[in-house]
Amino acid sequence: MDYEKMISKAAKEMKPSGIRKFFDLVAEMPECISLGVGEPDFQTPWDIRDAAIHSLEMGRTKYTANAGIKELRMEIAKYLKRKYAMDYTYENVVVTVGGSEAIDLAIRALVEPGDEVILVEPCFVSYGPIATITGGVPVVISTKEENDFRVTADELKEAITPRTKLIVMSYPNNPTGATLRHEDLEQLADVLKDKDIIVLSDEIYSELKYDGKHESISSFPGMKEKTIIVNGFSKTFSMTGWRLGYAVGPKEIISIMTKIHQNCIMAAPTTSQYAAITALKDCDDDVEEMRKQYDLRRKYCVRKLNEMGLHTFEPQGAFYLFPNITKSGMSSDEFCEKLLQEKKVAIIPGTAFGVSGEGFARISYAYSLDHLREALKRIEEFLQEIAGGNKDE
Repeated sequence: MDYEKMISKAAKEMKPSGIRKFFDLVAEMPECISLGVGEPDFQTPWDIRDAAIHSLEMGRTKYTANAGIKELRMEIAKYLKRKYAMDYTYENVVVTVGGSEAIDLAIRALVEPGDEVILVEPCFVSYGPIATITGGVPVVISTKEENDFRVTADELKEAITPRTKLIVMSYPNNPTGATLRHEDLEQLADVLKDKDIIVLSDEIYSELKYDGKHESISSFPGMKEKTIIVNGFSKTFSMTGWRLGYAVGPKEIISIMTKIHQNCIMAAPTTSQYAAITALKDCDDDVEEMRKQYDLRRKYCVRKLNEMGLHTFEPQGAFYLFPNITKSGMSSDEFCEKLLQEKKVAIIPGTAFGVSGEGFARISYAYSLDHLREALKRIEEFLQEIAGGNKDE
């Protein structure tokens, strides 16, 4: 059989994840230090694990409602109200298998062939491929280091056409750690409030912000009815393997997303859902302690990288750094591959997050300080060896 003819063109053209490429390389190098994966090094807080154990002891092992346990959906709405003054009910919520499924559902529910999807890059690796496989046409806004990787109202205006259906943006941002200020959001909302364009706002790092409280674009006048918020439990509560996320938005869109979810997934993991209720209700102190530790690591790593001569924007959210590596004279891919081979340190090329990531690399500081110290020491040695080699030439 000729499988080339059988497999869909869109699936064949989908690019593999640049993150997973390095993850697979690292798996074959046990001596390697990885700063590549955005996975918290903290244990899931005990209260959450205990709630999961209790749910199993109670025999809660059946399918849940497709949209998720009603109690959890109610708790998500309460959490958003308590944390960010957002006003939703459980009917505005669908519980998903990680935030990634919520992104997939939103794009599939809205995008038809030929619709334009604005992507604010550098960005999470999945947005573009999902938009493309639905027949959407990605339109890229490339944010700039000199503007702290913030998308501007003027850039958004210029990207919008009559075919624009959706804008996907993520703040705090993966991979840059950038955030948007109140005035930035206000100006973006002013551009969008009278347009028939939906915003998919990926707010998975909303609790990992270091310069004040998180604010969502949905909170601005005219934006609630045209914003789908994606969030989840992986980053905030260190629950990556529990595979639990959610989307919040207009009931009309959430109901369609739930229908797709119903036919493709059925329901999110039952045990994870019961544990998540406890996470939302009882774990604020655990989250704050993790945030403090990330903040210490952030400051340490930014200082060390800048001392090495790798100019590094100070991230205001998430747990990533996006140093400028152009002084090495190498492309992002060359730099990361050579660093991996010669010093056994894995970081991710900026190009994994879009063309505008060229000249940068992503470093995750979701690792212990000891782990970070050793990795940064090796990176410094690598830079010194490069500089020495260039002098010899």
